[in-house]
Amino acid sequence: MCLAIPGRVVKVLDAANQLAQVDVAGVRRTVNVGLLDVGGDGSELVGGWVLIHVGFALSRIDEREALATLALLAEMGEAYEQELGELQGSAIE
Repeated sequence: MCLAIPGRVVKVLDAANQLAQVDVAGVRRTVNVGLLDVGGDGSELVGGWVLIHVGFALSRIDEREALATLALLAEMGEAYEQELGELQGSAIE
């Protein structure tokens, strides 16, 4: 199962290639933020929440929505844990 999961942007790693580090439930991964309307160095993303699917930030979401979604996903149990495991094992270089 592939889920879109909320994550908080920790830092912009490479503005030219539109890559940012995102924290998803304690797992940090590099994601592509090129689908978002980001100007300049992308610093306005830092500290904000994004919805992530297969290594891409699909949209910005507010913190309330992110936390509510994470709570619902946690209730899914095994499917959510599997998705986190797959996220932990993936990487964008």
